[in-house]
Amino acid sequence: MSREREAIFLNGWIALGIHLLLVACTLFLNWTAICGAANYIYHPTTVTQEYASLAPMIPVIVLLVFLAFLLHGYFTLSPNSASVMMFFGSYAGTVRKTGLFWTIPFYKRNTQSLRLQSLQGPILKVNDKQGNPIEISLVLVYHIEDTAQAQFDVYNFKEYVSIQSESALRHLATKYAYDHADGEELTLRASTDAVSQALQVELQERLSRAGARVDEARITHLAYAPEIAMAMLRRQQAFAVIAARRQIVEGAVGIVNSALVELSNLDLVEFDNESKAALVSNLLVVLCSESQVQPVINAG
Repeated sequence: MSREREAIFLNGWIALGIHLLLVACTLFLNWTAICGAANYIYHPTTVTQEYASLAPMIPVIVLLVFLAFLLHGYFTLSPNSASVMMFFGSYAGTVRKTGLFWTIPFYKRNTQSLRLQSLQGPILKVNDKQGNPIEISLVLVYHIEDTAQAQFDVYNFKEYVSIQSESALRHLATKYAYDHADGEELTLRASTDAVSQALQVELQERLSRAGARVDEARITHLAYAPEIAMAMLRRQQAFAVIAARRQIVEGAVGIVNSALVELSNLDLVEFDNESKAALVSNLLVVLCSESQVQPVINAG
């Protein structure tokens, strides 16, 4: 696996000052050579001297071409960006600083963004832990942490992130039930924070090979597949009705018990077993009934 390291570079303004100084010196030498050539041209003595007077200009011209070639080494970097350097196919280092810089002109530069990037995954149809078909999707926020790995260890960085995100989400969905798990088991619907944390950990393990750092991963869409949605809705309604009935019965039993204890403590009425059973039955009917109860008075 590749590892990021710092490339060879200079502050661009310092390099520009040195560059301009060399250009000025070269122009001065060029002017001196031109003046010498003009003196021989306008006051020639022999043809050999006239051609020989142009010889001092050759290194000056070569130097000007070389200085022009050095201009290719200047580059700028904006905030939250990096430049990956390659020297004839081999990795030469990375520059992460911001501003104007100069480096060896032979380096091939590839600029990468270090900003936060987001990925909205497609809606996937998978089976949860209980085998129920569900629809699920995620949103992923990440950034490049190691530019060398992102550049050289994967063929297509964005495609790699997309494929691994989909694979991790499918694997996560098979580890948890959608809802109504037994005991304290985590579920996709009820344990959103815990499931998102597990998803982020798995994604980080997968994307670390590409030099990416996962900042956030969350499930954005979660639903039963259309073919079982109505059946699961009725199942949820049945669970809700059972839970409500259980709570009503528990409350009613507590009220009846309190009433019997209070009446016994105050010695207002003496109850035998049949009268207690009748009282308990009537109170439970009154308290557990969904409609308003009409009293029946025995006047006989």
